[in-house]
Amino acid sequence: MAADQASLLLKRQLQELTKKPVEGFSAGLVDDENLFKWEVMVMGPTDSFYEGGFFKAHLMFPQDYPQKPPKMKFISEFWHPNVSKDGEVCISILHEPGEDKFGYERAEERWLPIHTVETILLSVISMINEPNDESPANVDAAKEWRDEYDTTFKKNVRKCVRKSQEFL
Repeated sequence: MAADQASLLLKRQLQELTKKPVEGFSAGLVDDENLFKWEVMVMGPTDSFYEGGFFKAHLMFPQDYPQKPPKMKFISEFWHPNVSKDGEVCISILHEPGEDKFGYERAEERWLPIHTVETILLSVISMINEPNDESPANVDAAKEWRDEYDTTFKKNVRKCVRKSQEFL
């Protein structure tokens, strides 16, 4: 029952994004037979070090979506404090609903069933521009962001942007 409702909601969100694309990303299904796995292309935001990059990611939705959040993973190499070295995106709205047992996030910052694919991806674009280096998924990138911003961090991001353009 929950999977049927999730499928209907995901189908509707996909149709809305197809009819009214949102600047900064495009989204579609990895396989037309599976509404629970999406492929996303995130364009590096203008006026950021990621500008000009085209970064592929997957959004994997649970069967009980929207009660539980999807997981997002960059398939393209992506150097960022809030993206683990294996590509997992770590932002508040993708964390399980409720109170944070570590006290870093308020419940209202975490997953809420009102979020859509569009709000998730807009949050990811915002995260790209404004990393949270206090709660990093990639400690090395966070350290570079804080201590070597104009040198090593920029160089590593530029390398990811160049690699992302090789597949176009």
